[in-house]
Amino acid sequence: MRSYGFTWTDPDGTARASAVAYDEVSASRRRDELEKAGASDIERVEVKPGELPAPRR
Repeated sequence: MRSYGFTWTDPDGTARASAVAYDEVSASRRRDELEKAGASDIERVEVKPGELPAPRR
C-alpha cells in the first residue's frame, strides 16, 4: 500500500506539511479539502512508513 503526504501554502503564505500519511482515497479527499480552503502550491508526496514531508520554504 502506498502512503502520501502533502505540502502546501496557506492563503496567508505559511508553508505547511501533513502531520499524517494518507492512503490513495483519503489523499484525494484531502487535496479537495485543501483546494476548497484556498491553499496553493499543493503537492502530493509519496512517503514511506514513519516518514512525513517537510514544509517547503
